[in-house]
Amino acid sequence: MKISPAKMTYAASGVDRDGHSEITLALRSQLKMKDPRILNKVGAFASLFEASFPGIQDPVLVLKAEEPGSKQLLAKQFNKIDNIGFDMINHLINDIIVMGAKPFAVLDVIIVGKLIKEDVTKIITAINQACENQDCSLVGGETSEQPGVLPEGQFVLSSSVVGVVSKQKIIDGSRIKNGDTVIAIASNGLHTNGYSLVRKLIAAKPAVLKKKINSEVFIDAVLKPHTAYYPGLKDILTSPKVRGLAHITGDGISGNLERILPTGLSALVHLEKIEVLPLFKVIKKAGGVPEEDMLNNLNLGVGMIMVTAPKEEASMIKYLETKGLHAYDIGEIIPDADNTVKFDGKLAWE
Repeated sequence: MKISPAKMTYAASGVDRDGHSEITLALRSQLKMKDPRILNKVGAFASLFEASFPGIQDPVLVLKAEEPGSKQLLAKQFNKIDNIGFDMINHLINDIIVMGAKPFAVLDVIIVGKLIKEDVTKIITAINQACENQDCSLVGGETSEQPGVLPEGQFVLSSSVVGVVSKQKIIDGSRIKNGDTVIAIASNGLHTNGYSLVRKLIAAKPAVLKKKINSEVFIDAVLKPHTAYYPGLKDILTSPKVRGLAHITGDGISGNLERILPTGLSALVHLEKIEVLPLFKVIKKAGGVPEEDMLNNLNLGVGMIMVTAPKEEASMIKYLETKGLHAYDIGEIIPDADNTVKFDGKLAWE
């Protein structure tokens, strides 16, 4: 008796083309291309965006790519994958608004080991909503099923954005002057940095999951989506009063604030003024994490920093508070050839 060999099909190799088609069809009705400058439909080979930027003189494109790091693993593990779409887009857009840019168009990439339609739809829905919340559009992207590259149930995300700023109004720190005020704008937690440390902490000391952070359980506080600063800052990005902006991410306050300091100037940050969020206190205590490690790698509760003239400090803080962004003074700009961030005082951990 002759035995027929098993048929080698694309589906049998682990790639679900029918599932891709179903997702694309569903997204065509869900993702409404509201911006008339978007000239393509969902599923096109590439995205078409008409280069029309009313009111922006001498437009300069501001480009950025981003991924949400190992927070993706915890989001999947604790069934909060919709949050990760907001994390990625909010981080992405925060990185271009610090240069004064208005976000316009976003492309996403989703790589999965096995196509799970519910997961992919949740992620894309969140990405699209995050874009709408910040006055820009998800114009296209790529969903790729790669069995053998990633295990089933795992995914890797990335995205890129095109923003625009008037050449005369780029925020690059060049307007920062000696004596300027350094203002902290609060974060809501870890944002998208520090998750390799948190995953190691959970694995070594799972009892930390039972810790309460104010009224939240630990994992809910840890997986809270990255704060979106654009809605609160968009109306003042063109103001000369904003002399510098720094998004505080994986290198902590010093590593990010140093990016915008002009030659011959440093920043002096008073540690006792930083309002350390309770989540960071739990992480430090539960993990026995050295203070230097916390300061050098995490935001500690400072998600964004603004530099402005001393005479503008009070009005700027008042304005930010009216936009729902807690803000407070943490330091000043000083003359110094080192061109670094310096700290004095002590962080309040108790």
